Parts: sequence; structure tokens; C-alpha cells
Amino acid sequence: MKPLAKISAVIGFLFVSLSAFAQLDTRDISQYRYRDFRGINQFEALDRSIPWDGFKVRLGGAFAVQMQALSHSNGSTDTLALIGNNFNLPTANLDVDVALADGMRMHLRTYLSARHHPESWVKGGYIQIHNLNWISEGLLENIMDITTIKMGLMEINYGDMHFRRTDNARAIYNPFVGNLIMDAFNTEAGAEIYLTPGDFIFMVGATNGKLNQSVATDTVTPYTPAFLAKVGWDKQMNDDLRVRLTTSLYTSAEGKTNYLYFGDRGGSRYYLVMEPQGSSPVSSYRSGRWSPSFINQVTSIMVNPFVKYKGLEFLGAFETTSGMISNEVETRTYTQIYGELVYRFGADEQYYVGGRYNTVSGQLPNFNPTVSATEISISRFAIAAGWYMTPNVMLKAEYVNQDYNDFPATGGNSIFNDGNFNGAVLEATISF
Repeated sequence: MKPLAKISAVIGFLFVSLSAFAQLDTRDISQYRYRDFRGINQFEALDRSIPWDGFKVRLGGAFAVQMQALSHSNGSTDTLALIGNNFNLPTANLDVDVALADGMRMHLRTYLSARHHPESWVKGGYIQIHNLNWISEGLLENIMDITTIKMGLMEINYGDMHFRRTDNARAIYNPFVGNLIMDAFNTEAGAEIYLTPGDFIFMVGATNGKLNQSVATDTVTPYTPAFLAKVGWDKQMNDDLRVRLTTSLYTSAEGKTNYLYFGDRGGSRYYLVMEPQGSSPVSSYRSGRWSPSFINQVTSIMVNPFVKYKGLEFLGAFETTSGMISNEVETRTYTQIYGELVYRFGADEQYYVGGRYNTVSGQLPNFNPTVSATEISISRFAIAAGWYMTPNVMLKAEYVNQDYNDFPATGGNSIFNDGNFNGAVLEATISF
């Protein structure tokens, strides 16, 4: 199928599906995150208020397209890609959620078109269990009342920022256009166990740490799993005030390939920025982001405060991560700080304005024991405004400015020397 025909077919499918399934409430299932406006600040999908009423299939999806007007520059002799003002290739998701039994549901997401995978590609899926009534009514009821088990090849629950971020075409939760500079996201095969006594949340999990699943192994390096955990408190204090605070951990063993900061195949929203001349949007799908290049081991901790008072929201992140590449002199550390302030207004909070600030600092890889690692930093400032035209249709505009500081004028990262990109991006998205 030609690219234009394929895009038209995807757009047509999404609009027809949206029309055919307009009655959202009849399709909602237990422990499910709403794909529309209602899911903005939902975080973990652990709500049990929707009763089991039989086997149910919920078909949904998302579509997003951007008009980009960005420019970039650097201080080195490296030639940057020529970029202009135009539309990016649209992206699309297909979601299938199934209430399989009383206490058991399934989720599957397929990228119909993504920046890194223009062809359809399964992102991942999982089964989530929150009671055992499907085995025997009331089995271990006292335990399962506060327990949820999640298993599959799935987006790992490290930090709270992945609940806000854009996931390929699912951009309706993100009040801005881009994700974090150091974007922690990966789909791994494993399991997570949740305990939710009262307003607290506890999670422990283990995965194989792989992005591309395979039985092939390195006989030199023993296989060890990756571990993750989260502890938090989330309380609706009154009708106007909600407070949430979580701390997350992700750690993998030495000698193990790690994908935590470059596992996203949906790609960055800032196409071709700070990329060398001749780059394609597919091969440079992480443009505008930064990976610390911790290939062989990583230990990351993220703290996320969230406060919502009436229409005013604050979401923050403090993250520290340490790791290295094989044959490096010593372990390196990166620190990321993020904060966004969003004000939602209108009768249904369908309008908003917001600002965000994001910094990353750390050391470039170093293989020379006689010199110190080069310290670099990246900072991003953005302002945005948006309109939820309906609970499923969103239009937003963002101005972004990103600076690259202290990068060397020569060597593998010289293209970022005195680097900057800035400008505006418009994005329209549908999610249902």
C-alpha cells in the first residue's frame, strides 16, 4: 500500500471507529485507564468500581499529527539537517481491551504507524488480575481486595512520568508536545504485583530487561533479571485538593544490556532537530532526547510529586541514574529535574495553559583513565496551551527552547556543541 493510501486508511479507520463506538460508558471495564479526557490524572489503573457484567471487548485507538516549525543551530563544524515548517508523518495506535472474566482483563496495543516503525507493530500486551472469582467465588478475598497482579510484555511502571507522556499516537494525556529529555520508557517481559491498602500503593516487579525478546544468550555473561519497585501515597484530601507522592526504583545487573532510556519506538515529537545532514526521521527517531548510554548496567531512582488544587496542577520529577558501558573507567551518574505547572479552566476544564522546565546533567562516556569525564547539561523550557474540543479530541500548541551546554567541539558528540533548537509545534490528537 502506498504511504498516502496507508495514512488515509488509518485516518478513516479511526474516525469510523470513533463514530461506531460513541457510547464510551457501555464499553468501560474494571481496572482500565480511560482513553479520553477522564484518564488524564488516573496513573495506575487499579480502580475496582466497575462491576463484572460478562465478557466484553473494547476496541479503541488514537491518532496524532503535528505541524512543526522548529529551527536548530550549533557551534561546531558539523552540518545539521535542513529542516523547514511542515507536517510530520501522522501516527496511529490500535488498542484492544478485553474483560476476560470476573477479575481478569487483557490489554494489547499495536502501533499502526510510528516514527521508527512505519509498518504496523505490536507494542505489547498484558493480563491484569484483581480477584480470583474466575477460579472460585470469593477465593482469597481478603488478600485480593488489596492485590493486583500484572503479567506480560508490557510498559514497565517506573516513575509517574510515563502516565503523562505521549505514547506514539496517544497524546491526549500530555499537555505539552514532547516528553522528557531523558525519557525512561521500555516494554519488557515480566510481572508486577501491587498492594493498595488505603491511600498507599506498593509495587514490586521483575522483568527480563530485554526490548527485543529472544532465547539467544551470551555464554560469557550470566543472565540476571531486572527489578523494579514503587512506593507511594495518593489521597483526595477534599473536593478541591489531591496530593500524590511516589518513589520508584529500577535496577539491572552488571554486564546486562539495558534499554530503559532508549526503548521507545514511538519516537520523539521533535523531528530531525540536532541531527546531522542526511539523517532520516526513521533513523533519528530519538531527536531532541538524551540517553545516558548505560548499556551494561543501570540503577535509577525517580521521585514524583503531584498536586492538583481545583484547576491548578503541578507534576514534578527528580531522577538520578548511574551506570556505565563495558570498558569504561568508572560508573557515571546523571541527574534529571522536571517540573510542569498547568492551569485548566472552563466549565469542564476543557481549556488549559501551562509551562514546563526540564534539565539533565551528567558525564559523557570515558574510556581514558588519565582524564576526567566531560560534564555536560541540557535544558528545556516550554509553554503550551490546549483545548479539548470533545473528551476525545484535543488540539494543542507549544513553544519550546532547548539548549546543549559544555559539549566538546570535536569528537562523537561535537554536533551538540553550543547546540540549540527552538520554535513552535501544533498537535492534534484523537483518542478513544
